[in-house]
Amino acid sequence: MAVQQKLVLASGSPRRLALLQQAGIEPARLLPTDLDETPERSEHPRSLAKRLCKAKAEAALSVLNERDEAAGTIILAADTVVSVGRQILPKAEMVEDAVANLRILSGRTHRVYTGLCLIGAGGVLRQRLVETRVRFKRLTRQDIETYAASDEWRGKAGGYAIQGLAGSFVVRLVGSYTNVVGLPLYETLALLSGEGFDVYARWRPEAADDVAA
Repeated sequence: MAVQQKLVLASGSPRRLALLQQAGIEPARLLPTDLDETPERSEHPRSLAKRLCKAKAEAALSVLNERDEAAGTIILAADTVVSVGRQILPKAEMVEDAVANLRILSGRTHRVYTGLCLIGAGGVLRQRLVETRVRFKRLTRQDIETYAASDEWRGKAGGYAIQGLAGSFVVRLVGSYTNVVGLPLYETLALLSGEGFDVYARWRPEAADDVAA
């Protein structure tokens, strides 16, 4: 039987937390990190996602080590990057960012990369990169202006949230849907299982009884 260990999610993203909870996993704590996510010159979107998720995991580990709380802890970090070709689309913080991103995505296929990084209780670091291809319909001016007014885009990679109104823009999706939301569940659970984390702990009838009690 897998040994249950403490899981720290190195993210403050409510979407990533909700996806883990959807899979029956409740992190022991959230430990978001404040990093400069600016791409390096000529950096490929794949490389950016891998670099940032690793940096987030290592930053969280550093905090836990300073507090002497790293023992018996698994750290999970993720970073999602949206790109058209090699062009990396920024996280939208201003409405102008959202509008610019939507104009680029209109009628085109883009790629969503999520880098996953897991640091096990023994300090071993493992990474995965997941890619999903998404094609948007050709967006009208009304599509763009109305979506920009919704505020759903704020803080989202590529300037949209597929689990919200922007799901109606998607003509085709090849790959993992949860990857586009922000955390590819299949690959995440595979990493956790490989580290000995009991991903099924809350799936069992006795776990449901404990929650009900």
